Amino acid sequence: MKISHISINRPVAITMLVIAIVILGMVSVTKLNVDLYPDLVFPMALVITSYDGASPHEVENLVTRPLEEVLGTIENLKDVQSVSQPGSSQVMIEFNWGTDMDFAVLDIRERVDMVKAMLPEDANDPMVLKLDIGAMPIQMIGLSGGHDIVQLKEVAEDVIKPRLERVPGVASVGITGGKSREIQVVVDPERLNAYGLTLSQVSQTLMSENITLPGGDIEKGTRELYVRMDGEFKSSQDISEVIFHLANGSQIKLKDFAEVKDGFRETKQVTRMNGIASIEINIFKQTDANTVQVSNQVTRALEQLINSGQLPSNMEMTPVFDQAMFIQGTIDTVIRNIIIGGVIALFVLYLFLRNFRSTLVISLAMPFAIIATFTMLYFAGQTLNMMTLGGLALGVGMMVDSAIVVLENIYRHRQLGKGNIEAAKVGASEVGLAVLAASFTTIAVFLPIVFVDGMAAQFFQALGLTVSISIFASLMVALTLIPMLASRLLKVESEQKSRKIIDAFGNLIELLTIKYKGLLRWALSRRKTVVFATLILLIASMVLVPFVGTEFIPVMDMGEMTVDITMPKGTIVDETERITNMIEEYVYGIPELDTVFTTIGASGGMDFSGATVTERANLFVKLVPLHERVRSTSEVVEELRAQVNALDIPDAEIRIREADAMGDMGAPLQIRVQGDDLDILQEIAYVVTEEVKLVDGTREVKHNMEEGRPELLMTFDRERLARYGISNNQIMTTVRTAFQGQVATRLKLAGEEIDVRVIYPEQQRQTITDLEQLSIRSQIGIEVPLYELVSIEEVTGPSQIYRQSQVRQITVESGIHGRDLGSVMNDIRDQLDQLAIPEGYHIIYGGQSEEMMSAFADLLLALILAIILVYIIMAAQFEAFTYPFIIMFSLPATFIGVVVGLFVTGRPLSVTAFIGIIMLAGIVVNNAIVLVDYINRLRAEGMDRNEAILQAGPVRLRPILMTTLTTVLALIPLAIGWGEGAEAQAPMATVVVFGLSFSTLITLVLIPVVYTLFDDLERKVRGWFIKEEGVVK
Repeated sequence: MKISHISINRPVAITMLVIAIVILGMVSVTKLNVDLYPDLVFPMALVITSYDGASPHEVENLVTRPLEEVLGTIENLKDVQSVSQPGSSQVMIEFNWGTDMDFAVLDIRERVDMVKAMLPEDANDPMVLKLDIGAMPIQMIGLSGGHDIVQLKEVAEDVIKPRLERVPGVASVGITGGKSREIQVVVDPERLNAYGLTLSQVSQTLMSENITLPGGDIEKGTRELYVRMDGEFKSSQDISEVIFHLANGSQIKLKDFAEVKDGFRETKQVTRMNGIASIEINIFKQTDANTVQVSNQVTRALEQLINSGQLPSNMEMTPVFDQAMFIQGTIDTVIRNIIIGGVIALFVLYLFLRNFRSTLVISLAMPFAIIATFTMLYFAGQTLNMMTLGGLALGVGMMVDSAIVVLENIYRHRQLGKGNIEAAKVGASEVGLAVLAASFTTIAVFLPIVFVDGMAAQFFQALGLTVSISIFASLMVALTLIPMLASRLLKVESEQKSRKIIDAFGNLIELLTIKYKGLLRWALSRRKTVVFATLILLIASMVLVPFVGTEFIPVMDMGEMTVDITMPKGTIVDETERITNMIEEYVYGIPELDTVFTTIGASGGMDFSGATVTERANLFVKLVPLHERVRSTSEVVEELRAQVNALDIPDAEIRIREADAMGDMGAPLQIRVQGDDLDILQEIAYVVTEEVKLVDGTREVKHNMEEGRPELLMTFDRERLARYGISNNQIMTTVRTAFQGQVATRLKLAGEEIDVRVIYPEQQRQTITDLEQLSIRSQIGIEVPLYELVSIEEVTGPSQIYRQSQVRQITVESGIHGRDLGSVMNDIRDQLDQLAIPEGYHIIYGGQSEEMMSAFADLLLALILAIILVYIIMAAQFEAFTYPFIIMFSLPATFIGVVVGLFVTGRPLSVTAFIGIIMLAGIVVNNAIVLVDYINRLRAEGMDRNEAILQAGPVRLRPILMTTLTTVLALIPLAIGWGEGAEAQAPMATVVVFGLSFSTLITLVLIPVVYTLFDDLERKVRGWFIKEEGVVK
């Protein structure tokens, strides 16, 4: 028995099944995590090795090369990149997409263990990290006010951080800025030398005096007592009273030659929010936690802190960045578009059906299909994100397609006089096979996803799964719920009261039907004209192709931007702050400005050490929400960039970039120059940089070979050292303690440990003369100035050495503005192809353009396989090879619509737009399937071919227009691209809207014509075989 017959005969059972699925769906949707994108797994790992004091060349040869050689043999390896810089090696391992990164990291650790023995003894053990996009903070909060920055830091560490770390789903809380308490033992050099002591003796004495040890246990009666010897300092006063024994037998106290200060650790970092000193608080979520839920709980926890009085009233917490706000805004935009699209689709249905009960039947089916989709998404382990909800938005119009075809056919049989039950059974059975084939052709286009790699696959999988689930759910609804409801609710009688708009629309459709029949009759008599006109349109669309740009993934307007300032190496923090203040003046002049968070002394590049770099500064700029401003973030960035460039600050490198929802995916354009000699590489990189600057649309072009850092290089005079009996280590320790300070011990006070640092007075450790006059005590007690033991020379220290695939390289990077990525890259290629590159050196193009071309190649393969699968399904349905081939002529018409749509809207071809094209391969054939299936049915009943076409066309015109308009109009809000985050899905919706519209308009005429052409050809071929048979006989 057919499934539609079962549903009609057992309405109670179907109703209970529907209720069960609705309950499951309602529960599932509350348990689905909400995020911006699907869970993105980047197949990358990092191996970091510290080698203090080594130059980049030493790091490269002794650490980086051995690691690269052993890591280069790992399975599924795609590429190895590295940077060797003073004191550290960082090796980035990139795997093929789909690699199990947990297993890969274990493999890396095993390979690293194999090479540990070959590394220098002074090098630390390599540290292996797995890169995770989810490791980005979900919230950044600025804490300002209070009495001073010290109080802010204390409240942040003692009150806010412990409370937030108790929030479910929070992994950690990071605090940046402020001052940390420190006990400084400021030694007077003259008194120290007069007493015959050294800095090492001071540090060692403080360490040995501040100690607690167990002393065993003793018995006291029936009890056992532990003996604990407590010699720890209780206060800074205790430190001052520490006794030192001199060589002459006398004793002195620390306070006799040093001052103990309870102060703060020296810092070279400044953090402020909107010009006011502040603390930066970053909240990180656990990997599997719900971003929106965790962020909301963090916000509630902060509100509780304020309301409970734990936070001083003169302090203010300001959200600088909140991932959840953008995610929620984006999700709300998609949901709003789904609702608007659904309402439009139902209104169109009502206009066509002119029957409230018929519209009600389908309106009940649509939410049920959506709820059923949520259930299956939950069990598939998906999240509610832009791609899954985007799949629902795409599916809203298509969800009703099958239901429309079934209901329209049932309605037609009711008009022919059949009863409710009979009309439902016959109507559903007649189109059941066509509906099944149409749904499976749409689902089938997502099967080739197994051949797609990279980021495109991670987006495509979530969207394809959602669309497939929603189409399958709607198919089940069309074959079960729709016939059952139609058999009980459907009435043919129209309402008697006046309905001017509906009647006018009905008259319009009837007029269109008559005109269409006349157009079909004309087309069948002018078949060559129809085919030729289609070819002309196809050629015209091909002419437009060069004017359609390309890009990787559309940038979403998050309302955030960053300003990175890099001064010459060694620039003091005060000078960096002066330049930063100049740029801040222009930032504060932005009308759309909401918040600015400034960090002076920020680390940058591939630096995972967290070290402060005085020549760097960063401004995080947040604009007001999208609906409160007229200009886009990109326009604001371009205006600020022009203003800053006009300042013409010498030696300052300033980069202004719009924040990307995907995080830092690297520069859109990367040109890698590879070779062996660094000097030649620098020369080529400089030329390439200047050439790229000449290309229209490029912005902030630079290469990553930074200048060296100025430093004072000390060279030991070993003969003099031996003469005085002084060791290298003694000099190093003395210099480091005097000028940088050495943490000798820690003071435990009120539940915290405070560093006790031994150091020289600030006024005696500022100049080169201070360094040269530093006294070093020999073994025989002679004070020797440093300049007699070493030679001091001001030099430029080494920078970094970058490598890829075990070859040295320099990377030239550029942003883009006002042009699409593909066009700019083509111009750059043309420009650089004219350069004479020395033998042994190569130019390789990378960045987002490389990812884009790789994704397009994979998606093109998926499109070809999707078309083949669609043909296979149709051939199985029609049990013929010819009819599916006829239906495939819908695709050229689709290409026309896609090109026109992208050209008219000015949107480039991106990964999301390409996914829309693949979807179209399964959608556009549906109308032709319904039309050809009915033509064949009429011919099987004995009707002449042309008569069958002239009858089938007008009969199927209404359901074809209904399905097309519901899909197209439901996607209009998405295609317009209004609201936060809508930019990512607008190209996909645009492609579907224009592609389906053009395909429907053209194929309504083209498919019947092609049908007759192939039918004539088939008759001729059959006639030849019959003649040959007769000759043989």
